[in-house]
Amino acid sequence: MRKLFIWEGFIFLLVILFCGKSSLWAQGTQADYDRANSMQKTLKGKALHVTGNTGWLKHKQQLFYSVTTAEGKNFMLADILKKEKRPAFDQRLLARQLMDITGNTLDAADLPLTEISITDQGDLTFAACNKGWTYNLTNGNLAENIKLTERLARRNSYWGRRDENDQGKKTCSPDSQWVAYIKNYNVYVQRIDQKEKEIQLSFDGSEGEYYDSSVSWSPDGKKLVAAKVRDNKGHKLYLIESSPEDQLQPKLQTRDYLKPGDALPQRSPVLFLIDEEKSFTIPAEWIANQYNLTFPAWREDSRAFTIEYNQRGHQIYRIIEMNAVTGSAKVLIEEQNDTFIDYSGKKYRYDVTDGQEIIWASERDGWNHLYLYDGMTGRVKNQITNGPWVVRKVVHVDEQRRQLIFAASGREAEQDPYLIHYYRINFDGSDLKPLTTENAHHEANFSDDYHLFVDQYSRVDQAPVTVVRNTENGEVLMELEKADIQPLRAAGWKMPEVFTAKGRDGKTDIWGIIIRPSNFDANKRYPIIEYIYAGPHSSFVPKSFQTLVPSGAQELAELGFIVVQMDGMGTSNRSKAFHDVCWKNLKDAGFPDRIAWMKAAAQRYPYMDIDRVGIFGTSAGGQSAAGAVLFHPEFYKVAVSSCGCHDNRMDKMWWNEQWMGYPIGPHYAESSNVVNAHKLKGKLMLIVGELDDNVDPSSTLQVVDALIKADKNFDFLMVPGMGHSSGGDFGEHKRRDYFVKHLLGVEPPGW
Repeated sequence: MRKLFIWEGFIFLLVILFCGKSSLWAQGTQADYDRANSMQKTLKGKALHVTGNTGWLKHKQQLFYSVTTAEGKNFMLADILKKEKRPAFDQRLLARQLMDITGNTLDAADLPLTEISITDQGDLTFAACNKGWTYNLTNGNLAENIKLTERLARRNSYWGRRDENDQGKKTCSPDSQWVAYIKNYNVYVQRIDQKEKEIQLSFDGSEGEYYDSSVSWSPDGKKLVAAKVRDNKGHKLYLIESSPEDQLQPKLQTRDYLKPGDALPQRSPVLFLIDEEKSFTIPAEWIANQYNLTFPAWREDSRAFTIEYNQRGHQIYRIIEMNAVTGSAKVLIEEQNDTFIDYSGKKYRYDVTDGQEIIWASERDGWNHLYLYDGMTGRVKNQITNGPWVVRKVVHVDEQRRQLIFAASGREAEQDPYLIHYYRINFDGSDLKPLTTENAHHEANFSDDYHLFVDQYSRVDQAPVTVVRNTENGEVLMELEKADIQPLRAAGWKMPEVFTAKGRDGKTDIWGIIIRPSNFDANKRYPIIEYIYAGPHSSFVPKSFQTLVPSGAQELAELGFIVVQMDGMGTSNRSKAFHDVCWKNLKDAGFPDRIAWMKAAAQRYPYMDIDRVGIFGTSAGGQSAAGAVLFHPEFYKVAVSSCGCHDNRMDKMWWNEQWMGYPIGPHYAESSNVVNAHKLKGKLMLIVGELDDNVDPSSTLQVVDALIKADKNFDFLMVPGMGHSSGGDFGEHKRRDYFVKHLLGVEPPGW
């Protein structure tokens, strides 16, 4: 009998050990899935007095904004002088008007208004029900805004469409005396009142090297600039729509899609003096091997024009000025860098007093700062901002007071270096005044005269406060709203934790967040899942308050995980040295910093299981997620990669050459998930949409091909009809199941 009791106890112990994960520990269960799936609905509307959609009424100290309340979303109008708030309009009336016109069913307490702005006349413009609208706040008249409707439609057009040169295009001079056009690949002009007579200005155009029909007249109408173009051959992306809704057979779609290494058009601007019938060119060596040459920008007095030249490879950037009287040219500003110039994210130029001075952004001292140039000589007069911090945006330049307002991060000691603050400073770099001081991320919207601004400040771990300040010293003139998140907490919401640890060098702080499930229990062990996006064009860890981070991390955590996100080296908005880690080495993706960060977090919180780490990401994050189990399989055990740019030679030119450089070299292959697919260890799921025209779907299929040839076990999902996406609802469900099965060791619930 005693032996039987011992044997039954042993069997019970085995049941606990092998089945306990789903029953005793309750991770990855149907209840967890239900909670994750209902998370958005459960938390909707629970954060109260959170503002959005702010806009100033012109020439009035009045502010329009939306605010969440227990009843829904209210739209308010605040009078700053009177320190009063009132409803901006009758929401029930507007809802009825929209329903009558569109036939849609709308809730007055939850109007789906987007693209909100205030016109100069004080009318409200917004998008709703797939159209643009104008609403008179005084008399309640509603009318369709055709321009906004058309803009919404254009937003859905393809981003990489190749511009066609319209040789029949005609361009009138500003004084309406002349018209310029292209004929037989050359530039002609004609007086409006003498249509029988035309003047041929150029004679060297040909089919292979023609003049572009987009010409630039001087303000006085006596000169024009046209570019002679040696065109390139386009690159087509081919996509097969397997399951179109309007026919049985598949469709072939094509897109214009230049890839790294493809040829680019080369432009040679030519200045034509109409009366003298003379022409001048910029020295060819100054604009050789162009990535881009900007459209000419004329001085208001017609004395000169400037162009900006970005050399292919992004290591030389110039502002070139041509004198429109003598035809002489000079380089006003030249940037050079041994790695890359971040033209796509940090370029800023403002011409003061018609180019007498130029405000210019540069990372030449290792941080992104502003410089004041003499616009006549090209000499640096002074550095406006300086220090181990980053200018993020110039908001306003006041030429009369010789001051500017700008946003920056990293200047305030003992704060997260990504938090944005606002400042005012003189052109000569003196009298720097912080306009915001609270330890938070500040999001500002300035009045039309830049005397006031509305400031919503928050952190992921601090509820928002919305105030109105002046721009003299940042004094708070009125508190609009202070968020109440108690209903959120009562619904089980867990605030993310901001966590910082040293990176690969043992010195640099790496900042990120930790997301726990709403039923978190410190006595359990939680696998770690990292959400990764390491694109060098920005930084990506959320800094402002959000009910749910947009990556779906909270929902994933509900299944029994700790989800983390951090910005490693190689991403932007820190020092140039921090950013340069990505150069010619996108496979790095900050992984040494990420791994060090997670190890530090697990050391502080033993419930984080550092031996069970997963990772997921989309696009550039998809490249990194797959790269994690190729280049760092000793740490990452499971990866889900969506529409990744797995080989940077297969992706769009502009993004990849910015970071990987030009010409194409062996370093491209070294960072390729295709070339390195044979290194796979652990579990990998690849997801791609068959109609992805952001990242070529063949990039994912080439990884599939390489894995098959290497006899590697993996999972693959192609979603018919889907574009650039993480996988949609179906892909999200598959991703959750994948982590539950391979990190928790639990068979996911049936669908």
